[in-house]
Amino acid sequence: MSKPASPRNVGDKEALAVATSVRGSPYKLNLVAGLIRGKKVGDALNILAFSKKSMAVDVRKCLASAVANAENNHNLDVDALIVKEASVGKGLVMKRFATRARGRSARIVKPFSRLRVVVREQEEA
Repeated sequence: MSKPASPRNVGDKEALAVATSVRGSPYKLNLVAGLIRGKKVGDALNILAFSKKSMAVDVRKCLASAVANAENNHNLDVDALIVKEASVGKGLVMKRFATRARGRSARIVKPFSRLRVVVREQEEA
């Protein structure tokens, strides 16, 4: 006996992709995610392809995954998709140390982030 399937946490005309371990701080990732919020998917992919931020590579992968999920799993029209949500959260933090002068040490923090991208099919008006 298995537990029942969990309900979808996005709407009927929406698809979701989550990148759980993006190496970098949530602040830097949110700067890039803010560039694509509310944009059409084609425009968002172009913005990310030509962005100089290194986080744009990971955001682009997650957005491409959301588009593929929309097309293959939910039979949505790829040309009518817009980025409904691009939210960023904190992930785990690796802690390392660096030796310093006079027998002391300093903490090095290597943060990870979570990225959640939701694309929605826009109705033709």
